[in-house]
Amino acid sequence: MESFPFPADLVQAQLAWHAAYRDLAAPRPRHTTALRRRLLVLSVRIQWHPFWSTPGGGVPAARVELRRLARRQGQLEARTA
Repeated sequence: MESFPFPADLVQAQLAWHAAYRDLAAPRPRHTTALRRRLLVLSVRIQWHPFWSTPGGGVPAARVELRRLARRQGQLEARTA
């Protein structure tokens, strides 16, 4: 598996995206409009991040690896909390 030098703000945005999505997917979520707006804002921030214009970020595998990295970090944070 390749390792990509993701900027911290990009990883944090992906972590926040996963958290908002998880909150929205919960049974009877509260504040659904705010959560949907948050997902939209985070999606745009992730999609248009300058990292994707770099040589390392120009490959599709980088997007997949970012999601995997954020998922792993989110699981680790949930275990320690």
